[in-house]
Amino acid sequence: MTNTHNEIDKTEQNEEIENGVHHYSSEKKWIQPKDPALLEQLEWFKDQKLGFMMHWGPYSQLGLVESWALSDDDADWSREDVDWEADPEVFKRQYFDLNKSFNPVRFQPEEWAELAKEAGFKYFLFTTKHHDGFCMWDTKTTNYKITDPSCPFHTHQYADIVKHAFNAFRDKGLPIAAYFSKADWHTPTYWAPNMERGTEMWRGPSYDPEKHPELWEKFVQFTHEQMLELLTDYGRIEVLWLDAGWVSAKSKQDIRLGELVEKAREKQPWLLSADRLIGGPYENIITPEQAVPKQPMDVPWESCITMGSAFSFRYEDDYKSTRELIHLLIEVISKGGNLALNVAAQPDGRLPRGAIKRMKEMGAWLQVHGEAVYGTRMCAPYIAENTAFTKKAESVYCFYMYENEYSPVHQEIFIPYTEKVNSIEMVDGSRKVDFTQMEKGLTITLPESEKGKQAPIAHVFRFK
Repeated sequence: MTNTHNEIDKTEQNEEIENGVHHYSSEKKWIQPKDPALLEQLEWFKDQKLGFMMHWGPYSQLGLVESWALSDDDADWSREDVDWEADPEVFKRQYFDLNKSFNPVRFQPEEWAELAKEAGFKYFLFTTKHHDGFCMWDTKTTNYKITDPSCPFHTHQYADIVKHAFNAFRDKGLPIAAYFSKADWHTPTYWAPNMERGTEMWRGPSYDPEKHPELWEKFVQFTHEQMLELLTDYGRIEVLWLDAGWVSAKSKQDIRLGELVEKAREKQPWLLSADRLIGGPYENIITPEQAVPKQPMDVPWESCITMGSAFSFRYEDDYKSTRELIHLLIEVISKGGNLALNVAAQPDGRLPRGAIKRMKEMGAWLQVHGEAVYGTRMCAPYIAENTAFTKKAESVYCFYMYENEYSPVHQEIFIPYTEKVNSIEMVDGSRKVDFTQMEKGLTITLPESEKGKQAPIAHVFRFK
């Protein structure tokens, strides 16, 4: 996954937008599960609203896009910052050798989890393996892993990063979603040497699986073994979040995912599968990337969007403001989705100061206004200009957003909500406010105490 926040709305949405960012499956491709355990789990998922996503691996040392610079087919955009090496084969060797210097000795999973909880996140979505094939857990399938002696971190008490991160977040009450790339550009059964493509690699396999079925089957078994390790040896997993949508039966890259998921559900019957861009019974959650749908979607969905400019760590990143992040969350939930907000850890294992600051500020806002966020569902008229709506039980919540701190705060504000309202309170302090109901909406009179104040992120109201 890569960068740019776009608003997109297409009937068929699996094609790429740009630079590795993809559209998302259309609502009509979503298939409702029949299993009551999965239906219950989907309702649980829709309650959570805010997930803490993290892309992290040896690539963080370079401050480059994760994995993509390995693909010659994607070099035009992914190698823009590779200014020290012109030979692509030398660069690829350098990239694959990053495991030999990856030593995040300041990784403290308990601190990550404590901060995420304080920030109001409700679940943790972590890259166990990106397309480059480096495993952040103690897999038995390859030596290209965090616990191998070739990686200096292998002697650390937290060497099995996935294990310790997952346990730390669960201990703080944040359930786990496991990101896993179906593509693996390190294993010789996917990017096999001396095949049709030579050394010119792309995101897919270096050979035609139909012409080399035995080699492809080895890759399928390798992939199944890795996923089953994560789904049997690493505790309760709520969501299996699968990237690399080009690995599909439609593209003649069938890894028999259904077979794998059903096997995993024998032990974890609640397991949701997010097989991105594929549609059908194993894409239980639709996942817009760096985008928010233009229209509400009445299916489970989750926008994965970066706090900074990219999913991977950048040495000089430009983070969205706290106001922008809260407004983004409000837009997402008013359209029926969750927000998986991505923060990339530094090479040493710490979270960047700029990200920490915003997380704490988000947490402070959500501490006051979370009632209007968590456990809600979308509600007409959804979102219009600077107003957005959610509902829960007998209450409707209205967010009246201010673009910036200098926006004028008028004592009377208009809300385009036409359903019958008996009373209105501000969620902050449950202060009752006066209002007038008209044919086209409501006019709310803010309390005197709001006059002359700097514009808040939003005024949040509870309608009864």
